[in-house]
Amino acid sequence: MANIHTPIPQLKLNDGTSIPMAPGTAWYKTSEGSIDRKTVEAVKTAIKLGYTHLDNAEVYNTEREMGAAITESKTERSKLFVTSKVLTNIADIPKAIDESLKKLQLEYVDLYLIHAPYFAKTDEDLQKAWAAMEEVKASGKARSIGVSNYLERHLKATLATAKVPPSINQIEFHPYLQHGDLLEFQKSQNIAVAAYGPLTVVTKAKPGPCDEILESLAHKYYVSEGEIALRWCIDQGIVAITTSGKEERMSDYLRATKFSMTPKEVKDLSEAGLQKHYRGFWQAKFDDNDRS
Repeated sequence: MANIHTPIPQLKLNDGTSIPMAPGTAWYKTSEGSIDRKTVEAVKTAIKLGYTHLDNAEVYNTEREMGAAITESKTERSKLFVTSKVLTNIADIPKAIDESLKKLQLEYVDLYLIHAPYFAKTDEDLQKAWAAMEEVKASGKARSIGVSNYLERHLKATLATAKVPPSINQIEFHPYLQHGDLLEFQKSQNIAVAAYGPLTVVTKAKPGPCDEILESLAHKYYVSEGEIALRWCIDQGIVAITTSGKEERMSDYLRATKFSMTPKEVKDLSEAGLQKHYRGFWQAKFDDNDRS
């Protein structure tokens, strides 16, 4: 069984920091309310198994649970990579990071993201928010700063005035939502990609054209189809973020770091995925067949 000291491949970001390439994990609650001990114990289990990337956000309502779990696990802070995101309090980002850090019981987060661009009515709104993010980074309260759910037009607007470019863009990404030219643009700007919903091809979007390939690859590598979906991301240099409260499943997902698919297998799964479109999040923001 993996543990917190197992060496994990790292992806270097454009600011020189590194993010774990093993799957990261996140938890959600419908409302903040009282601390949910079940979530606290699930996070502690994840840390014990070897998860080092812990993904949070204001709107997940689990920052207090994550903070309690980190404290109770007695894990060295330097061994963990903690992400959080701002959306609810986007109008006052310096205040938002302070509130998140208080809930997390931390002095800094490793990565702080603008959760989505939809608050902005103009490019100037995006640029103003990014300037506030740069202040957060300069304060030391976030080691790296980035964005989430940004498309190429949002990134271009942000980069036009940025003093510090976004280090990463966390997007819904799986074979049925590959975002056209977005990844190539990010590569040209040295902006890393993190994928949320990477298991969608297995958990939500069946049946589909990827099913046969997933089954064949899972049989070949003696893993689950979910682990193939995670590895498909990792083999493209993409950080995968997933969710699970089940210990066995969390343990299995870490096996995605123990094998590699061939370039042809990655390509074949990608090409099969292009035959179908499925978006699991933010559907109201897009037309039904918008693949951007």
